[in-house]
Amino acid sequence: MSDPLSKIKKKLQEEIAALEHELNIELPKEIAVARAHGDLSENAEYKYAKERQGYVNAKIGHLKKRMGDLGMLNLTNIPKDRSGYGSRIWVMDVQRSVKVEYKLVSTEEADVEKGLLSTTSPIGRALLNRRVGDEVQVHTPAGIKEFEIVRLLTIHEDE
Repeated sequence: MSDPLSKIKKKLQEEIAALEHELNIELPKEIAVARAHGDLSENAEYKYAKERQGYVNAKIGHLKKRMGDLGMLNLTNIPKDRSGYGSRIWVMDVQRSVKVEYKLVSTEEADVEKGLLSTTSPIGRALLNRRVGDEVQVHTPAGIKEFEIVRLLTIHEDE
């Protein structure tokens, strides 16, 4: 099985590289230019560059942690008989009597318009470790939704 996470890891690595370039090249230049303007206590450019530096540093830390988390994810440990990362799930929305298809994906891949649900979203979490026939109640910002799982293809079957 090819590693479906490699595209996500590549995207994260590119974002980290861009942020590190900004942190190590661009922001020091901005700070130096702002310092040349004199009084730092009332220098908006200096204040903004320092705040941006802190934000970029924190974002890089977050992305590196996410890369580490993805590196520890072993796709062979995902169950073959229940829903998990990469599963395609068809559910019946009980209140509306509408059949909906979702795919459980990572936060970076999520796109609700395309039916790609993050495993950390309320509906995504509720659909994890479920089998065909299971009924699920989900508390969403729009209220309680009820689903019945009518079909399931795990990452092992959906290649």
